Amino acid sequence: MSILRRASIALSAAFLVTTASAQTIQVNKENRTIAITATDKVIVFADVATLHIGFIAYGPDSDSAYAAGSRTSNAIVKALTSAGVPNDSIESENQNVSPVQEYQIDKLTPAEKAQRKFQVTQSWTVRTNANEAAKVLDLAVKAGANQSGQIDWSLKDENAPQSEAAAKALQRARVVAGEMAKGLNASLGALLYASNETQAEPPRPLMRAMAAPAMAKADVAPLAINPRQIEKTATVYAVFAIE
Repeated sequence: MSILRRASIALSAAFLVTTASAQTIQVNKENRTIAITATDKVIVFADVATLHIGFIAYGPDSDSAYAAGSRTSNAIVKALTSAGVPNDSIESENQNVSPVQEYQIDKLTPAEKAQRKFQVTQSWTVRTNANEAAKVLDLAVKAGANQSGQIDWSLKDENAPQSEAAAKALQRARVVAGEMAKGLNASLGALLYASNETQAEPPRPLMRAMAAPAMAKADVAPLAINPRQIEKTATVYAVFAIE
């Protein structure tokens, strides 16, 4: 058992994997096995972008604010659908009409305060191809979506890279098990058992973009936006026979 522990420690450092505990690995004449826990990953570029777009509009009273909000709301959706974004890719998140709180406008002039007594806010999510994210955001912002910019990146097929990561982890486990078997003057036998554990992805930071000044909108190019890389990680616990 001491030989097995030394081989396990050396190979863990060399191959960046963790072997199972001594209580799990039992090598004797009744049960000759090697148990390995190995982790590997696959990194791919996102091919789906979910944009969060929205706006805030003000008015001196509730009706005026609502009218301004209605114009902006319909202008944004029209800009997107006219550019070919399907209706079923645009989903409402929230909408609200409310008085403006005093602390929100306490630094404005009296004339500006008088025009911002009420506010209308609305937001949507827009799902599109990752390479179209900058174009769609640009369309929305130039149509009045002045509270926009967060993008969630994802994959059309989440299973393919996850399966690839699991296969790589299993292969890593097999290589380490083979080296350990050599240290025990044995040869690696069949795979007896394997399990896969998917690891959670770390949260991504948010990105915000505001509308360009009205006089410059037509001349402003879309923001430079590149799809994020998405990492899929798998941890495999594998038990091999040794001969």
